[in-house]
Amino acid sequence: MKIGFDNEKYLKTQSEHIRERIGKFGNKLYLEFGGKLFDDFHASRVLPGFEPDSKLRMLMQLSDQAEIVIVISASDIDKNKMRADLGITYEEDALRLIEAFTTRGFFVGSVCITRYVGQEGADTFKAFLEKKGIRVFLHYPINGYPNNTSLIVSDEGYGRNEYIETSRPLVVVTAPGPGSGKMATCLSQLYHEYKRGIEAGYAKFETFPIWNIPLKHPVNLAYEAATADLNDVNMIDPFHLEAYGVTTVNYNRDVEIFPVLQAIFEKITGSCPYKSPTDMGVNMAGSCIIDDEVCQEASRQEIIRRYYKSMAALVSGSGREEEVYKLELLMKQAHVVKEDRKVVPIALEREAETGAAAAAMELCNGKIVTGKTSDLLGPSSALLLNALKELAGIDHKIHVISPDALRPIQELKTCYLGSKNPRLHMDETMIALSVSAASNSQARLALGQLPKLRGSQAHTSAMLSDVDIQSFRKLGIDLTCEPKYERRTI
Repeated sequence: MKIGFDNEKYLKTQSEHIRERIGKFGNKLYLEFGGKLFDDFHASRVLPGFEPDSKLRMLMQLSDQAEIVIVISASDIDKNKMRADLGITYEEDALRLIEAFTTRGFFVGSVCITRYVGQEGADTFKAFLEKKGIRVFLHYPINGYPNNTSLIVSDEGYGRNEYIETSRPLVVVTAPGPGSGKMATCLSQLYHEYKRGIEAGYAKFETFPIWNIPLKHPVNLAYEAATADLNDVNMIDPFHLEAYGVTTVNYNRDVEIFPVLQAIFEKITGSCPYKSPTDMGVNMAGSCIIDDEVCQEASRQEIIRRYYKSMAALVSGSGREEEVYKLELLMKQAHVVKEDRKVVPIALEREAETGAAAAAMELCNGKIVTGKTSDLLGPSSALLLNALKELAGIDHKIHVISPDALRPIQELKTCYLGSKNPRLHMDETMIALSVSAASNSQARLALGQLPKLRGSQAHTSAMLSDVDIQSFRKLGIDLTCEPKYERRTI
């Protein structure tokens, strides 16, 4: 894979700038941490060379100074809100974050439940955490938030929230997902700190949009594509342009809220330390792009993938037409069409040849393999085996799994487990391959190629089952599907 981003430079410069910001505020900084911390696969796709856990690795350079506060909204708990990319609830993700930080040597100081109005689910989650020895603090809704600054910055506003006791210079405030209340938690803490005579500051760490590359750069367009469901819009930061005469990029929510933030800062501390939303950010990603064309092309491909994802959601009934329209517009702005994803026309051609669902995969070495539907295997499983054979240098005519070994699995599925589909899913195929590897050297060789699939690109001519989608995800293969079902179904 071509590299477009210097990850080591990013780790160094980002941590240095955070240290500088801590020093600017009397050695106490609340850092709002947006985006995904240790599994930022979007950033790794659009900035080739960026490691998915780069943010966490960067923070590890500051671990002796940092403590973690995890924020979760009581309303999200009550609604069982899910992280779509992982298929888990926000509560489960909060626990996952706690475990991930703790096992890496971080001090997780507490959990803050925001927008609390006595929700039963929030009470249950609070009790569960406290039994595990985790401190939990409650923050409450404020009428007229965020515009009623007189109420917000008062004993009936932020003052009503429980004060989160922290002990380290850097307090990283993160959450399972957007809209959890990270910024409000940081500002509430500033209010309480200043009431206690403690000088403290606030800064924001979000990778996208990247402030020092053009507004319509494909990397920034890909961020809009990733947040199409939130309807975020990138825009020139007018406050930064007015204050410094320099054009920078931010997004609508931060720009819209900035005058309110200024007013809140002035009420809490007497003055606002920032002249623009861009000033609030600590983001050196743009300075670490080393091959702009590589990042541009990677971002164009991400926009196409996001389009296919939104189309599949629309067909399945979970998406919205407005989201699709926005992604179509972003594709036009990025000057891409669906066929620019190499595996798309090849998968469709294979379907036309065979008369059944088919799939294609572009391996990291640039070679493209296909898979078709058969009596034994679905197109995803056939594609997987053909890709492994290609990587292992095994003749495609050779069976790495004997058909005689597959038929008993089909019989188990249909006769005893009630499945209507006799063809093997990808996970079942990998288990069969693993069993074959015990006595078949070719199967063992093929199995050893699985790690090489990470970063490959795949497309199927029909929408897949959740089982196969999860298998592609676990293998690190970027998947898109034609927005149609393999067969007519309600």
